[in-house]
Amino acid sequence: MPRFYFNIVSGAGMIADFEGTELATLEDARHEAVRDARALMSQAVLSGKDISAREIQVCNEEGAVLLIVPFTETIRPFE
Repeated sequence: MPRFYFNIVSGAGMIADFEGTELATLEDARHEAVRDARALMSQAVLSGKDISAREIQVCNEEGAVLLIVPFTETIRPFE
């Protein structure tokens, strides 16, 4: 099973994921990135912070970026 790494990127730099997570597919990794972004934003909002400009870069074991998930794209607009 492939291992995916979820690096958090902001204007101040990057927090690298050195551990990674084994998931079956890139689509599973995208779902994981969305869940992670939502959880991080929820915690930030409770602290009065806005971290919606951040993104998660999903990388493979060689460090190649496979997918970028902007935090703003993980929020459904209010209808």
